[in-house]
Amino acid sequence: MNMKETIQKKPITDEQIQAWVTEAEQGYDVAALKKAGRGRPGRAALPSQVVAVRLTAEELALLDSRAKDRHLTRSELIREVLFA
Repeated sequence: MNMKETIQKKPITDEQIQAWVTEAEQGYDVAALKKAGRGRPGRAALPSQVVAVRLTAEELALLDSRAKDRHLTRSELIREVLFA
């Protein structure tokens, strides 16, 4: 097996593949899979729109630093600043 294959930077082993095969052979609960939904969950009752913003490397580093200090994502911090 090619050990360079990864999922989330973790190597895929023959044991992991066998576990997936066993799981698939046992079958899946289709109703539960459909219930999980697809894509990113919405933030509100109405659809959101993505807005692109250009930042320099320094601005992006500052944004990331402040977001990390406050335990927020970039988006959360930007929304907080915009709507404060």
